[in-house]
Amino acid sequence: MKNEKEAHPSHRKDHRTDAFATKFVDKSARWQQKATKHVPKDEKPPPAGGVDDTPIPDAPPGYTLKITFNRAESLPIADINSFSSDPYVLAQLNVDLPPRHKQDPHMRFRTPTIRKSTDPVWNCDWIIANVPSTGFKLKARIYDEDPNDHDDRLGNVHVHVDSLHDNWPGITEQAYKIKKRMGSKRAYFMRGCAAMFSHGLEMSGKLVVSVELLGKTEVGSNGGRVWTVGPCAWSKHLSPMIGRIAGTKEEGQGKDGAKTESYNFQANQFQLAGPVPAPLYHRYVEFKPFIAGMFTAKSLRGYILNRALRHQHSRVYNYDRYTLYGSFPSPSRDMSLQFLRLAHYDRGGRIFTYVITLDGLFRFTETGKEFGIDLLSKHTMHSDVNIYIAFSGEFFVRRLKTPRREPFDSDQETHPPAEIDEGSPSSEPPSDPACYALYIDNDSGTYRPSGKLLPLLKEFMQKNFPGLKIVTLDCCADEEKMGKLKGEQRERKKAEGKGMVYMQDEGSSLSSSDEEELDERMREYGEEGADGGGPKKEKTRMKVKREIKESKVFGAMRGNGSREDKEPQAVAGRSEGADRELGHSSGELRQKDGVLWPKEDGVIGDNEKVQEK
Repeated sequence: MKNEKEAHPSHRKDHRTDAFATKFVDKSARWQQKATKHVPKDEKPPPAGGVDDTPIPDAPPGYTLKITFNRAESLPIADINSFSSDPYVLAQLNVDLPPRHKQDPHMRFRTPTIRKSTDPVWNCDWIIANVPSTGFKLKARIYDEDPNDHDDRLGNVHVHVDSLHDNWPGITEQAYKIKKRMGSKRAYFMRGCAAMFSHGLEMSGKLVVSVELLGKTEVGSNGGRVWTVGPCAWSKHLSPMIGRIAGTKEEGQGKDGAKTESYNFQANQFQLAGPVPAPLYHRYVEFKPFIAGMFTAKSLRGYILNRALRHQHSRVYNYDRYTLYGSFPSPSRDMSLQFLRLAHYDRGGRIFTYVITLDGLFRFTETGKEFGIDLLSKHTMHSDVNIYIAFSGEFFVRRLKTPRREPFDSDQETHPPAEIDEGSPSSEPPSDPACYALYIDNDSGTYRPSGKLLPLLKEFMQKNFPGLKIVTLDCCADEEKMGKLKGEQRERKKAEGKGMVYMQDEGSSLSSSDEEELDERMREYGEEGADGGGPKKEKTRMKVKREIKESKVFGAMRGNGSREDKEPQAVAGRSEGADRELGHSSGELRQKDGVLWPKEDGVIGDNEKVQEK
């Protein structure tokens, strides 16, 4: 029996020294923790993240493919009002090449949206380099765009190609049946109802796709990754709703040619021609304990933050009927000019926050000291909470005094801060990219890109924006110079960019579409404008505002419709012709000081609610 107990130590009774051993282990752990806490800052290891030198896995060179989304047929009806759909394709390409890390984002592509059509025609190309000989799997999801709600999925199409070789014939306008299993039940129910009354209507839709092999990809010895060659597509996202939240206003032109201002927030995307230089590979920095959970969405707190940031990204880069699209076959002078248009040339002293993804998608929005703008310009939001990106930071554009001087002198006079003829603010900016310099840095606390890689970034940007001068700034080595330049930008914004950024005061309940009417009525009273002036002018201004409010209230009570005079107001920055209506909903009144006033809600586009603060 004694031998049996010795063979099984678990049968031994607890000894009082066991408790001391456990306490000693706990105490030593606490001592270690305290000792680590008091280590000098120079000796503490830096937080994990930043530049990642993991090499691209070796693989033989692959093939360059051109995938064309030709058209779709017999799509379901997702919009009850128009009895149609606003379809677009979101495609993802999967290959057998191993990624550097499993968290690397997938290769994705989005077509423009075709409005009010169940038989859309896109004829949209996507050129991808270095697809391996083992083939690919293309997942294409068809959605109905609905900016006021979530986009309805209309179905999926999968294209599998097992192998590629020099004589592969390709795919020419092949129709693939759309799988309805993951589609919107409501949309297919409406399609079924329509099919009952129309004999020629089919229940199952089709997506027509073409794939052409363009030849071997010339990448040297390593073909371990795929990238987008072209086209270099751009999109401009304008949101009056976010403009109201952020307090940003842009100048525009009214019906009579007079200057107007309206709330707007602009987000931009530009697909750059790849490949992105391999060393440009950065991971988020864990400078706070909750950061890892935010990117991986593992903890409850991290999951909530992750979802909130993804939602913010989808709202800022929201596609709707006012989104502007365009593309260039390859980098060119016109492409550089389009980038300058999106960045508003050198006007207004703007500073932008940017992120470049691993596939070369360049995203940027204006940033600033103002809380609202800064909230919407964080690198985490731009990257859509991606763990790995290529590069991030801030940039601004300046006009050069002597652009033709060779060699290029980055310390020459520029606007801002100097006043240079033939350009902003006195006249239209020159339309030659050679007249401008792009100052770009690595000032990003989220990813902390390495300053040593700025020459590679400069080379990549020069390749994509021909003619534009590129000046790089290291946020550490060039801290003093960068601070001086950005300070000059902010000073110019205060002086030249008046009206570009406007925080609505608490007592104001006029919508941005009333600004023009306010100016006109002030002129009738003999005043020059609605802003500035002495006490008498301010009193007149408040009187006019009250008159506008009353006219809106009585118009709503008489049932004159949900839109003011049913006349569309031009939205600032929509030189391309996109207009938007803005007004107060009928019957939406609130009581204040014994008087009925319109609620501070506007109706934008398709009844999208906007809260004025």
